[in-house]
Amino acid sequence: MFILNPILMGLLKLGVVIDCGLIDNPRIGFDVPFGVRVDIAIEPSNCLDFVGLYFNNKSPGEKLQGMVQVNAMTPWELTPVRVDKWREARARHDAEGFAKDPVGLVDFIDVSCTEDLGNAVTAELHFPPIILDMAKAREPFLGVSAVTGAEIRKPMSAMTCLETLNMHIRADKENQLHLRTEMTDQDKEVIRAAGRNENTYLARIVKEKMRREHIYADMVRLTR
Repeated sequence: MFILNPILMGLLKLGVVIDCGLIDNPRIGFDVPFGVRVDIAIEPSNCLDFVGLYFNNKSPGEKLQGMVQVNAMTPWELTPVRVDKWREARARHDAEGFAKDPVGLVDFIDVSCTEDLGNAVTAELHFPPIILDMAKAREPFLGVSAVTGAEIRKPMSAMTCLETLNMHIRADKENQLHLRTEMTDQDKEVIRAAGRNENTYLARIVKEKMRREHIYADMVRLTR
């Protein structure tokens, strides 16, 4: 359901435009193939459950409601197979009347991945003019902390696009986005590993997400 939601995909595309330099290099997405890796994970929908896992205070086997979150976004070099997929996507968009819009690929990778491999779902990214215009304007994001209720104002960047995307999913208490599910033991262990400061790829990207997103600073203050 993630790739079918225009708000989530719009925020992701904004982040990709900024992170991959589409504004600075007009050849990207036209005669220069490009792709991006997006690491997704399931995180507790309740902030305090996240704290419990991070500090290893949750019992093994305890049922926890989780939600999809984007932990990382990384431009990466396309393999020859994916270059062919990009060329097919570029040709299809040209034929459909979008020859003036950039096109890229995104690989969504879940927590079963390693640094180089994983269960990837590949999708095409079409960047309409409105996305490029928003990326050029760089209007700041305005939001409200899910923990304290305080207003948050952040400049637009690739990472604040992801943070806003994650906040949008977090705010969906009634699961209208259909992005909530019960956490698996593997989902929980990724967060516990981050709490243990393990130097694994999955633990590192959780820690990086915690450093850049405002809600985790709020949670740390509440646990002092």
